[in-house]
Amino acid sequence: MAAEAMAEGKEGRFMAKYYCVLFDADNTLLNFDAAESKALAETLVNYGIEPDAETVQTYRTINSELWRQLEKGQIKREKLMAERFTRFLKAIDAAGDGAEMNRFYLEQLSTHPDLMNAEVLDVLRELSEVATLAVVSNGVHKVQTRRLAESGVSNFMEDVFISEKLGCEKPGARIFDAALRALGVENREHVLMVGDSLTSDIQGGANAGLDTCWFNPKKKPLPEGEAVPTYTVSKLGEFIEILKGGKL
Repeated sequence: MAAEAMAEGKEGRFMAKYYCVLFDADNTLLNFDAAESKALAETLVNYGIEPDAETVQTYRTINSELWRQLEKGQIKREKLMAERFTRFLKAIDAAGDGAEMNRFYLEQLSTHPDLMNAEVLDVLRELSEVATLAVVSNGVHKVQTRRLAESGVSNFMEDVFISEKLGCEKPGARIFDAALRALGVENREHVLMVGDSLTSDIQGGANAGLDTCWFNPKKKPLPEGEAVPTYTVSKLGEFIEILKGGKL
């Protein structure tokens, strides 16, 4: 059902300024840091590698750099998936099959549907009464859809849009264009993109002509030169005020 049509029937307690809200998944609704820590430890132990702090940080540094390159369009997703554990094994001077490790890690990651906090589902339930909600995520389709479903997040989503399946990544506008077409949204003035990443979510929303909301629970200062969000919140519940048209 088109988001505009749904908005007409969602009068609820107030009229929403934004009748369509696009959410990032990881570290916005789902606690990726917690899920990654568990899945990575399980993977390292499975392959006989001690998951100490230095080893874990080595992987995260390699992985983060590859994701930055992906966001900039410098590498393809397939290269990231094929190389991150291969580079990791080389960095720690360990033998093994990087591609096999990556497959095992993704399977483990899919089993950890950790929510960011206890209020996530309550906030989504309230928001879903006045707006159409959807997820736009850079990630592996099988992993993300399972985590979103098992966490309960999918129950409040009109649809879920994963970069692997769509063949395009945030911050490019194409993934947002595809999501809005599928949702039947034409007027982008009433669409809000919410996410924790300035380079992926906020820049991506801006590239697509959308208002944006930076989820910044640690209240970090806005780095110079980064995309400037329309709003910034430190708690998920503050989205309600934004939908009312409040200026946070």
